[in-house]
Amino acid sequence: MSEKTKKIVTRFAPSPTGFMHVGGVRTALFSYLFAKKNKGSFILRIEDTDKKREVEGSIEHIIESLKWLKLNWDEGPDIGGPNGPYIQSKRLDTYKKFAQELYNKGLAYADPYTEEELESFRKKSEEQKKAFLYREYRPENPPAWDGTKPLRLKITNIKRYEWNDLVRGNLSAGPEALDDFVLMKSDGYPTYNFAHIIDDLEMGVTHIMRADEFISSTPKFLALYEGLGIKKPEFVTLPPIMGPDGKKKLGKRDGAKDFLEYEKEGYLPEAILNFLAFIGWSPKGEEEILTPKEFIDLFDISQIHISGGKFNEEKLDWINKEHIKRLPE
Repeated sequence: MSEKTKKIVTRFAPSPTGFMHVGGVRTALFSYLFAKKNKGSFILRIEDTDKKREVEGSIEHIIESLKWLKLNWDEGPDIGGPNGPYIQSKRLDTYKKFAQELYNKGLAYADPYTEEELESFRKKSEEQKKAFLYREYRPENPPAWDGTKPLRLKITNIKRYEWNDLVRGNLSAGPEALDDFVLMKSDGYPTYNFAHIIDDLEMGVTHIMRADEFISSTPKFLALYEGLGIKKPEFVTLPPIMGPDGKKKLGKRDGAKDFLEYEKEGYLPEAILNFLAFIGWSPKGEEEILTPKEFIDLFDISQIHISGGKFNEEKLDWINKEHIKRLPE
């Protein structure tokens, strides 16, 4: 299949660490709209490798929230698909296979240090008034990796990385952004930084939509793509959702509540999607009340904003009222 005809595949990959919040739902919405606009596939994947933070019932809650909003996925944990399983904890053998490949190539090594030793390295860097970089303390003769110790990526090419983001344009970061990061933890689970790259590769993901806090980690991701010898997907950085005052990111105190609360309060799913779509994206034209079908037809990555948009509940109430007016008697 040529690059020009390659099927668009997006994903929404939440962690089951609590309720679904506004930022997550907006990411799911934009990923869904882009896939549908391009007659592609939208995947739901559960990233549950951080077992300490997992909250019981979260996976069911994520699925229920997305179903209420009618953001229907083409592949996912409840419906299966050609690239499953779609829950990371059920994909451990896949991560081990790729980790072993990097280890065999000499691009990964077992981390022999204890937490205390790592802490002493951090203090040393602090005393020298410089940022802590693990690669500066890389062991000369690391032990063989048998799965009982963390496995770290060995950054062999310390350089400046440049990449293109479909919203932010050309971005770059210097060598100080590169470090030997953990791929596999000592409990046998992969880190987010490793697992999501393997999953995106295996599932054929072409476009990754995510929040701006991942920009600083992108050079590490690029080093891993290089180590694996794979082409990176397109990056689409979404603008932050700001609180009502527009000065800081929306937090729990500002109304970043459990998404299903909106259903209990009488909001229509179409109104919620309409409201969220306009936070950080503007289609051409003046119309503010649109249906999900109209959003799919209009959606264009080039119209996603760089700066954040305000979460304004008064606006949400107005949009909800307008959608209620359109309901049949």
